[in-house]
Formats: sequence, structure tokens, C-alpha cells
Amino acid sequence: MDRREFTASLVAGGCAGMCVDLTLFPLDTIKTRLQSQQGFYKAGGFRGIYAGVPSAAIGSFPNAAVFFVTYESTKSLFTGYSATNLAPITHMLAASLGEIVACLIRVPTEVVKQRTQANPSLNTYRVLLNTLHEEGFRGLYRGYGSTVLREIPFSLVQFPLWEYLKVLSK
Repeated sequence: MDRREFTASLVAGGCAGMCVDLTLFPLDTIKTRLQSQQGFYKAGGFRGIYAGVPSAAIGSFPNAAVFFVTYESTKSLFTGYSATNLAPITHMLAASLGEIVACLIRVPTEVVKQRTQANPSLNTYRVLLNTLHEEGFRGLYRGYGSTVLREIPFSLVQFPLWEYLKVLSK
């Protein structure tokens, strides 16, 4: 991957991810509160619908940027295979590696964001400090494995299909 492609993946991926995350944030808050053990209204109901948005805003760009840089870099490592029947496998591998790396940023962001959404009386910084104090650094990665296992199946279908449709549209 040359420098221009790297920069394009970094900036385009980061901007796209941030736009999606910030646009859909209120729906994500409602979903988190509906799933809260304390119940929707005790978790904040419809008030403070943007509680946790700072963690989403901070983590969104690097999360998406890292995914797309990893995805495109992995694809470029296997360039010779992209013209063969192995192209879908290359895309699956690239997307899976992208998810594994992106989750290193996504999971701590999600932990802080969801805890803030479920307890809007605390701000993002306080939730981060509480998590580090009570659970240590590992607390930020609670659910890393299950998140990766949830994301990879989507990528195994989505990215080979996306690449195939890009070729078809040319």
C-alpha cells in the first residue's frame, strides 16, 4: 500500500466511522438503556440522550481508521491473490484482522460509553476513572473476545461482498 492509499484509508475510514457513530448515537443510547439491568427509565430513559458521546467521539475516528488501514494493508500484502478465486478469502482475512485490531480501540470506548449511557449522572471522565480504579486496565477490555467474535462473522460476509460489488460496478 502506498502513502496515498494509506492516507485515504486513514482519513476516509475515520471520517466515515465518526459520522456513523455520532449520527446514530441517540439510538445507541436508547438500545443500551433498554438492555440495562436497572431498566430503561432508571438508566435515564430519554433524558441525557447524549451521555457518553465524548467517548464515542474520541474513539470513533481512530477505531474506523485503524480498521480500514489494517484491511487495506492486509489486502495489499496478498495482491497476487486478488485476481484469483482466493480473493474472497483475502478479503475475509483482511476484514477479520481489521476487526481484531480495531477492537483494541473500540472495546474500551464502548465500555466507557455504555456505562455512561446507563448512568447519565456520571460523566465520561468519571466513568473512565471508576472503571480503572475498580477493575484496573483490564476492565476497559471487558468483553473484548465476545466483541471480536460478534464482529468477525459480519466482516466475513460484508467485505467479500462489498469487494465483489465494487468489481461488478466497474
